[in-house]
Amino acid sequence: MLFKASENERLDKFLSKELRVSRSQIEKLIKKGLVKVEKKVVKKGGVVLKPSQLVEVELPQPSTSKPQKVDFDIEVLYEDEDILVLNKPAGVVVHPAPSVKEATLVDWLKEKKITLSTISGEERQGIVHRLDKETSGAMVVAKNNLAHQALAAQLQTREMGRYYLALITPPLKENLIVDQPIARNPKNRLKMAVVNGGRESKSAFTKIALSKDGKKELIGAKLFSGRTHQIRVHLNFLQRSILGDSLYGFKSRVDKILRVFLHSYILYLIHPKSGELMKFVAPLPKDIHSYLKQHFDMERVDEKIDPSSFDRLFDFIKRV
Repeated sequence: MLFKASENERLDKFLSKELRVSRSQIEKLIKKGLVKVEKKVVKKGGVVLKPSQLVEVELPQPSTSKPQKVDFDIEVLYEDEDILVLNKPAGVVVHPAPSVKEATLVDWLKEKKITLSTISGEERQGIVHRLDKETSGAMVVAKNNLAHQALAAQLQTREMGRYYLALITPPLKENLIVDQPIARNPKNRLKMAVVNGGRESKSAFTKIALSKDGKKELIGAKLFSGRTHQIRVHLNFLQRSILGDSLYGFKSRVDKILRVFLHSYILYLIHPKSGELMKFVAPLPKDIHSYLKQHFDMERVDEKIDPSSFDRLFDFIKRV
């Protein structure tokens, strides 16, 4: 891939924008000798480009390493030659990392011999965006680098996004938007937090249905940024917890909930090749559906979360 610089700019920053990947991923490409400036291999991302200089990037080849043994399956919601839309189960990590010992979603993709984009490196082949291990639901995988770049660009412009469902306690007082910066929690490195000087983060929350005892609520969430644990952190800022989310404050001796009740319900995107606006619905997983059936009026819930009209629950955003 060939790019031309238009101004004086750091190489890693320039390629991060052009390829729509993080600077750390650019550094990996540089370390592997896959980046050239004016036909010369560069070894540092801090090199300052000059206007009109040509930058060549050789994208990694698909990994031939054997994936970890996979003992789970994943529901495919849609597939064509460019994208794959999955309904990720709770408990599955999206991609390998030094701290991850079990098989991941990427291992599953490799085991199925699905062609994947390589622009994000070997560990994150095909991964445009991610979901937390305990979060279930819809996510898209890129099957080639052109699709990956197009989808990553849509993430930046918010043309691609997701609507989430969450079960929380106590209920919200009203529909609202939380616009608070997020960074690593200085007191607990496992957590994120609202921190002055953190990265700009914005979430919208809408009330859907109260539980029969009035102590819990099914809500919808829409993100305007993509920070780690964003929904969980912004709810914690509101002094609310997602059921099962002990990391961010959920405590209950009564409810035996084994994971965070957060589900990526609807994914929308513009197809990278056809330009068609597409919407995908990830059916509720058994654990969340069972809990709703036991504690909520399911007739009302089904009516409110009808995918054909779900986005109307967020009409209040236009009035804020």
